[in-house]
Amino acid sequence: MVFDSGLGGLTVYREVAAVCPGTDFLYVADDAAFPYGGMKEASLVARVVALMDELIKAHRPDLVVIACNTASTIVLPHLRKAFTLPFVGTVPAIKPACAGSVTRRVSVLGTEATVKREYTRALIRDYAQGCEVTLVGSKQLAAYAEAELNGSPIGDDALREEILPCFREDSGRTDTIVLACTHYPLLIERLRDLSPWPVKFIDPAPAIARRVVDLLGSVHAAPAGNGGTTRAIFTSGRAPERVLARFGISSGKTLAPATR
Repeated sequence: MVFDSGLGGLTVYREVAAVCPGTDFLYVADDAAFPYGGMKEASLVARVVALMDELIKAHRPDLVVIACNTASTIVLPHLRKAFTLPFVGTVPAIKPACAGSVTRRVSVLGTEATVKREYTRALIRDYAQGCEVTLVGSKQLAAYAEAELNGSPIGDDALREEILPCFREDSGRTDTIVLACTHYPLLIERLRDLSPWPVKFIDPAPAIARRVVDLLGSVHAAPAGNGGTTRAIFTSGRAPERVLARFGISSGKTLAPATR
């Protein structure tokens, strides 16, 4: 099962499905509560734990991917305490970004909630490796990504305003930007085009996919053609059929929403 607050987790689903072609997937978007970044921590924990309890009882997944940085940094410890099945979280890829930076100048672009988390700051303390790391909390980028995917393009100026704080050149130019929200890779081509100079954008999805294979084993990484279906749940009850089709999820396999 791949779980997110909206459509951003589809970027993670795509990578996991590519390396586990024989696996049955359930994609769950808690879009009735999107975006998670604006929720109080206690409310978010209560909501996600309760919803996960319903989903696990109803669908009995082997593993759950929390394809949301905000939910991972806030709720993941509570999920691991409440349930016995394995959870794979999504956290800012600060370690590989800093390890690969040439200029030693890295930015972390996430939601306001993610960049405020002590978890994120602890990753910087542990893995910055001498890099200067700039935290940038975006108010609108996740919503812009959803709008763009649903066929409502966002203007260049609006996108540029969200990403420009990532680009620093006071002590060397930023050369690496961590995309610390799974929605942001939906815009990656436009972000590249709007960047004032070339940078490397770090998408966490490939690393998440490798971790899923490590945990599930080779049985789920069977050759393509050995089955594997994908179903989807949107808690609002409004499944975006055209978007799902772009990711290979048939609208005919869309389930009714969870009881929310």
